[in-house]
Amino acid sequence: MERILLESDAPYVAPVPYKDSRNELIYLIETAKKLAEIKKVDLKIIEETTTANARKVFRI
Repeated sequence: MERILLESDAPYVAPVPYKDSRNELIYLIETAKKLAEIKKVDLKIIEETTTANARKVFRI
């Protein structure tokens, strides 16, 4: 998972619960939840790992 980033750069492809609306950054949590389900890990692990990965990539 050390190479996974989450992004919301698809304005017309919102997650299923919001499929009839414009995609927003706040909906990224739905992607994180699905990833946690697929990987069979706690959501907190996804949040921490993807945040750390983004910081590495963007050097922040």
